[in-house]
Amino acid sequence: MDISRMPNERKLYLCKWYFKAGLALLPFLWSINSVWFFNDAFRKPAYDEQKEIKKYVIFSIVGTLVWLVAIVSWVVTFQLKRETWGEFADNISFLVPLGRA
Repeated sequence: MDISRMPNERKLYLCKWYFKAGLALLPFLWSINSVWFFNDAFRKPAYDEQKEIKKYVIFSIVGTLVWLVAIVSWVVTFQLKRETWGEFADNISFLVPLGRA
């Protein structure tokens, strides 16, 4: 999608929509929002909608980082503790490894 040809009002609408959709536990949309609108929020000359776009881009970046930290923390914890959690870990695993190395 080429957002450079969109009017500023439409950019604000789209940025706000992606942020709100990310609130539905879809942090990937926040990362897309951050990348797509970063230039409009921080590098373009000032325009009326820029302040609000900047707010949504900052919230999207923060939301993406929070989700990234949470997911990495969970993966590391699960990988380190999987064997000691026993049957519970087997129940929440998609693939159950056979045997022990």
